[in-house]
Amino acid sequence: MTTELLRVTGLRKTYRTGGTQVVAVDDLSFTLPAGGALGIVGESGSGKTTTARMLIGLERPDAGEILVRGQAPAAGAVRGRAARLARAKAVQIVFQDPYLSLDARIPIGATVDGVLRLHGCHDREVRADRVRELLAQVGLGDREAAALPRHLSGGQRQRAAIARALAVRPDVLVLDEAVSALDVSVQAQVLNLLSDIRRETGIGLVFVSHDLAVVRYVCDEALVMYRGRTMEHRPVAELLADPRHPYTRLLLASVPRPGWDPDSIGVRRRALDPLTMNGGSAIRPGGS
Repeated sequence: MTTELLRVTGLRKTYRTGGTQVVAVDDLSFTLPAGGALGIVGESGSGKTTTARMLIGLERPDAGEILVRGQAPAAGAVRGRAARLARAKAVQIVFQDPYLSLDARIPIGATVDGVLRLHGCHDREVRADRVRELLAQVGLGDREAAALPRHLSGGQRQRAAIARALAVRPDVLVLDEAVSALDVSVQAQVLNLLSDIRRETGIGLVFVSHDLAVVRYVCDEALVMYRGRTMEHRPVAELLADPRHPYTRLLLASVPRPGWDPDSIGVRRRALDPLTMNGGSAIRPGGS
């Protein structure tokens, strides 16, 4: 039987802007098995980054539940050192900009070492071995370990950010647009790396992206979000071959290709009624 790593049920998050309540995420539910990879896809403002922030505890849901291996890792916006460390061991994140997780003043190796020390590894030799192991896992060596982030390429910095996230052996790794700022060739290297790590460790991946090509390459299932709601949630191959929801079809049609007509895309985009979209039924695996 496949082990269920992550279960998200009925997540809802609202904000108040200028006296108006804005629903960022509304009734979001999904599961992720061990070694599974889910792509959460949508345009800016769809709620996908808010979802990522709730998964790692940076935002507290207004409603709903997040379980890792059947237990709540900690409440959102947790307080106290022990609670924050417990949350970090359950779910880690890799951001689009690795500078958000890498201290510009500290060499890469020392950054990873600091994470291990923070999480209770006090033996210096054990930590040094683990740092070398983690950096080797992402294709970095002693030279990169001694370097400051600014002395590395964008791809190397992102690899270092992945090594840092993996240091605590999390159950789930959330990747928030983690390759969108990289050149296409470097994207492929990082995506191959993630696929290898997933296969070797059984870690679950939640890949937040606007890029359907990236999701196609990495993920088993895709969940399409629009204005906070799930429009479609199906195996990636099925969703790309036969998109059922108008918004999914619009996303696919928006990818530039020979004969692409951006004006017609704009017309179709304006024709989508947000009220109708928000009120529509989600399409989930096995459903219609």
